[in-house]
Amino acid sequence: MAAPMELFCWAGGWGLPSVDPDCLAVLTYARFTGAPLKVHRVTSPWRSPSGRLPALKTRDEGTISKMQQIITHLRKQKYNADYDLSATQGADTLAFVSLLEEKLLPVLIHTFWVDTKNYVEHTRKWYTETIPFPLNFFLPNCMHKQHLERLQLMWGDSYMEDEEKLEKELYQDARECLTLLSQRLGSQKFFFGDSPASLDAFVFSRLAPLLKAKLPNGKLQQHLKSLQNLCNYCTSILSLYFPWDGGEPPASAPRAAGADGGETEEDPHKRRNQLLSVLVGLVAMLGYAFLSGIVSIQRGGTGLAGRQPITLEEEEEEEED
Repeated sequence: MAAPMELFCWAGGWGLPSVDPDCLAVLTYARFTGAPLKVHRVTSPWRSPSGRLPALKTRDEGTISKMQQIITHLRKQKYNADYDLSATQGADTLAFVSLLEEKLLPVLIHTFWVDTKNYVEHTRKWYTETIPFPLNFFLPNCMHKQHLERLQLMWGDSYMEDEEKLEKELYQDARECLTLLSQRLGSQKFFFGDSPASLDAFVFSRLAPLLKAKLPNGKLQQHLKSLQNLCNYCTSILSLYFPWDGGEPPASAPRAAGADGGETEEDPHKRRNQLLSVLVGLVAMLGYAFLSGIVSIQRGGTGLAGRQPITLEEEEEEEED
């Protein structure tokens, strides 16, 4: 029997199987199609074979590190959620994905990574508490910088100049996008009827984090919560396809869900990766400390009685399963 494909993705939180939208989209698509994936939910991209998340490790094509490319690969392996769609429904899928990428995704990035109150009190807090020491000292800030650069590419150099204009125009576009999705879904279970398609995986992965996160500044979140059918849609997908993946599974629940494609939460190299992460991070921190003058080597042992030595406390944090 061929070895299963291995998916590396961000760990779960906020009642979701993964807090990262791209990871959540791949996980959801795999559940929809029953793709046999061995899932490693990790707390640092350094534990991925590509250094990025999500990442799919395959036998024939190496490691694939982009959401759409992973889904395309799964389709090639005959796990196609859009197999029964008509040509018109296929065109609708492309149109709605493009709409979400243009109107909703930038505002979601702004909500979680740029809005100061949300970033400091929610997003950075979660990643700092989840990423193992000592990587949690600098990885969240690196991710913050990457998202700022991503927004700059989307909106140009003026995206940070006028906050009031941003809220009036861009957030308004995002609210209209959510309203359009609500109207298109109507009373249906999924966007194209009773069976989920790739559009459902994509929409769910964008809406669920916004719905479930406890944001101190929830301008867009409040509008989503006013659209009851979209809220029910997200809740239904969670209960049907991720019955306990949003948090700790029940004590009686199996660690691998054989009915959904053979997913597991085990990392065969967990201890090794933890030690490597700690060692690399410690070297990086010490190098930065010496170069910046935070720590210096004093020659001679006199006259230093009043100084306290700088110590580094090492904490080991288990991966979330």
